[in-house]
Amino acid sequence: MNDPFPLVVANHKANKTWDEVQDWLQQVGPEAESFKGTIVFCPSLPFLAASYELIKSKKYNLKLGAQDISFFDQGPYTGEVAATQLKGIVGYSLVGHSERRQNFNEDAARLQNKLVNAQRADISAILCVQSENTPILNDVAIVAYEPTFAIGSGNPDTLSNIELVAKRIKEKGPYTVLYGGSVSKDNVGGIMLLGVIDGVLVGASHSLDPQKFIGILKAIH
Repeated sequence: MNDPFPLVVANHKANKTWDEVQDWLQQVGPEAESFKGTIVFCPSLPFLAASYELIKSKKYNLKLGAQDISFFDQGPYTGEVAATQLKGIVGYSLVGHSERRQNFNEDAARLQNKLVNAQRADISAILCVQSENTPILNDVAIVAYEPTFAIGSGNPDTLSNIELVAKRIKEKGPYTVLYGGSVSKDNVGGIMLLGVIDGVLVGASHSLDPQKFIGILKAIH
């Protein structure tokens, strides 16, 4: 991953229609031009290809990310989307988000397969971990610390603990470390000033509304 820091990831989860995604891109795209880091937009799967074409035609300063990829490669797996099918469309993919772990019982073996598949497809995986004790698997360069209690609650982790966990993750290897969990325009500046966080993973509460997300980008400047 050679994209400039900070890395700001917008995770829309299972939300929005295509008309709403277009509106989001048309509001955020022009504001992204002056952003010095990298913005990764993760819409729902049905909108990835169309978002790719719109971003390309408008020359927006945005990268695309998948919210998840299959632990299978291409083959007879109805409903799955292989990493190699997304090659050239997305540059990033979330792997191991707490909602995937909780709602779909994803274990380390499946997550490791996803990471291998991402690497083979030249997709930069963002491995989500819920604490400093969550195992960091092989084939990972980007780690997102997202404490479960902070996701969608409006209560982010404390700055001191974010700093502590980020430092401990970086002690384990040369990882790019993001923070996720109730990130907003009001707290992102303090998070980035810690000096050990390379970007943020912004969930639905503050990424679905394009103006809230633009506020985060401006607060980072």
